[in-house]
Amino acid sequence: MQGLHLTADLHDCQCDSAWLTDASRLIEHCECAVLRAGLQPVARLAHAFPAVAGQPAGVTATVLLAESHLCVHTWPEQAAVTLDVYVCNFGGDHSAQAQALLAGLMDLFIPRQVQRHSLQRGALPARVPGP
Repeated sequence: MQGLHLTADLHDCQCDSAWLTDASRLIEHCECAVLRAGLQPVARLAHAFPAVAGQPAGVTATVLLAESHLCVHTWPEQAAVTLDVYVCNFGGDHSAQAQALLAGLMDLFIPRQVQRHSLQRGALPARVPGP
């Protein structure tokens, strides 16, 4: 269960607005990005939220990976995106692929500001020898 969990909050994205509103276009790109990064997609789902006051709403796109998952949420009204990449490293270290996937998606959205976080998950704390 040990793995790497990467997140990025992208602000003031300068990409074509269709990347923030077109669920089918976004999920296709996500699956291709997963393959380019060397990870294995096993399922995918995208949902476009209904327009609000005549303005297009965001999209959630998820690619289930053999290694874990990718999830993208968009907010076109704020030109913002959140990215979530988690890879389990059971049987091999997939950290480099996760980093490549995140970087490729960040390039797509062309954000002016980025907040990134990285978390190593699942490591057991060191055992303290008993008396």
